Amino acid sequence: MGEKQRRYISYLLRLWQVAGDSDLVWRASLENPHTGERRGFPCLADLVAFLQKEMSNNGQSQRQ
Repeated sequence: MGEKQRRYISYLLRLWQVAGDSDLVWRASLENPHTGERRGFPCLADLVAFLQKEMSNNGQSQRQ
């Protein structure tokens, strides 16, 4: 058992467009397939920030 235990995170990603002030904007949601918990994001930058935080937690977030 000299190998490090591999960790993975899985989500169902949904992307859709909605009308903004002058054009279409992207919205996103992630759903944890194990718990059914959903999290919405008003923009792609917030989605990427969340994923970067999840990956940098090094095992501190909920195990999948």
